[in-house]
Amino acid sequence: MTDQLSINKPGISLTAFPEELSEKVFKKVSEGIMITDLHSRIVHVNPAFEIVTGYTRDEVIGHTPKILQSGIHHLEFYQSMWKKLREQGEWKGEIWNRRKNGEIYSEWLSITAVNDSNGEIQNYCGIFSDLSDRKSAEEELKKMALTDSLTGVSNRYDFTERMLHLMNTSERYKISHSFLFLDLDRFKQINDSLGHEVGDQLLMEVSQRIRILIKNKDIIARYGGDEFVIALTAIQHPREAAQLAEKIIDMLEQPFHLAGEEIYISTSIGISLYPNDGKTTDELLRKADKAMYFAKQNGRSQYSFFFDDLKTATKRLVVLESELRKAIETKSFTMLYQPKVNIKTDRIIGLEALIRWESDKLGIVSPSEFIPFAEENGLIIPLSEAIIEKVCGEFIRLELGKRADMPISINVSSIHFQQHSFVSSLKAIFEKMNCQPSFFELELTEGTIMANAAETSMKLKELKQLGFRISVDDFGTGYSSLSYLSRFPLDYLKIDKSFITTILSAKENEYIVDAVVQLAHSLHLEVIAEGVEAVEQVELLQTLGCDIVQGYVFGKPMPAEDISHYIEIWNIKRQER
Repeated sequence: MTDQLSINKPGISLTAFPEELSEKVFKKVSEGIMITDLHSRIVHVNPAFEIVTGYTRDEVIGHTPKILQSGIHHLEFYQSMWKKLREQGEWKGEIWNRRKNGEIYSEWLSITAVNDSNGEIQNYCGIFSDLSDRKSAEEELKKMALTDSLTGVSNRYDFTERMLHLMNTSERYKISHSFLFLDLDRFKQINDSLGHEVGDQLLMEVSQRIRILIKNKDIIARYGGDEFVIALTAIQHPREAAQLAEKIIDMLEQPFHLAGEEIYISTSIGISLYPNDGKTTDELLRKADKAMYFAKQNGRSQYSFFFDDLKTATKRLVVLESELRKAIETKSFTMLYQPKVNIKTDRIIGLEALIRWESDKLGIVSPSEFIPFAEENGLIIPLSEAIIEKVCGEFIRLELGKRADMPISINVSSIHFQQHSFVSSLKAIFEKMNCQPSFFELELTEGTIMANAAETSMKLKELKQLGFRISVDDFGTGYSSLSYLSRFPLDYLKIDKSFITTILSAKENEYIVDAVVQLAHSLHLEVIAEGVEAVEQVELLQTLGCDIVQGYVFGKPMPAEDISHYIEIWNIKRQER
């Protein structure tokens, strides 16, 4: 350093100290110091500079401070800095620089012009403090304030703040978004039965699955309790929100393994659209919550869009009828197929066809809602006929159930079955579709076959002559006359799933299932248990002599395009077992 340098600040001068003392201070001070000449070439740095930046003295001498630039600041930033230096002789502020190893860090920098004895600027002296630790602490505090402490996703406050910024930007550039409001079904039951610790673990797992699904593209927050909200940003069509909702529902239906238990949950989702449904976060979340409530009330494990007609149940029914009529006319519903497994031979011996419907306006509508509605409004017969035609079409197109020992079962509505023309209309459909009845099984509820036993017996005999197999569904919930039951030409008794769900915990249900199995076998009928979700249930049913099992334990309902591959894989694994 030059002996006669003086810092251009009132009352401070390097000449006020002996040169030896100045050099000691220069070396010992913890702040980094860099001195440049008039042309911004570095002429001197202290040891603290080397520690903070990673550069040695020899590596920077002769270079300009540009060697430290991070690339974050624009040219205007540096122009403003030099303007103030020239006019006032000093500049202070926060600046982002880059260490030798490439790491970008924040520092507090003071630059002062250093004059010679004539008052002319001879050097510039920069003194800086590394703010990395402070920044890290600030970021950690900020994260704690904006993050849900349990799940690690955004909290309600952070979500609201981010949405405020998003709305302001979106209105200016005409960008659309959708809000998804998620509520976990049966979460309270899990909390109460397994404890809050398992409940907390489940919430963490749920949030982690959703984060992996949406990656960093969209915004997720825990809104409270078992409720989550997602902002799906910059969408082109509402269908994108529906697709995400479907993926989330499917993903959360996969079992969770917690505390040695296999836990099954589902979720109900409501969707609102920006700007169609509102322009504020509160309004959009309120409407998404409203739509979620309808989804939960009408079957759970599904989603629903918000629209104005959701404001009253009466208006919903008007829309439901209109949408259902269109779906029947265009056959715009989906058939899924669930395998039935003979637990004695480990073979897939049949498939049950199950209808699913997704409305453009209502989202996914549960069969538990639209089937009873169709029965009340005279739409069940055309709906049933449309279902049968669709199943026949997929049977031919994809060669489902290629062998007669793997029939496809179709649920028959009581109202449809009671029509005098039922058998003739069914025969006409199968002739039109060029399908053999021997490849199909008709499922009738216990109540249906007992409604008019004499007429039922006659119809069932006609159906058996055509080649159909017949099963009694939901057996155990009605009051069958055993004398009539023995006269009907049946093939299967299907135990109502309400008995299966609690068979492990309610001994009386085990006794009922045992009695049904014995009754069925005495009538030379095979027994089907549906709604089986656990291996322990399968083992007990096998002990009781049950023949066929159907449920998530062996396979969930799946599209026709997937079922053939599933059967092929099953047979390969069966041979390995």
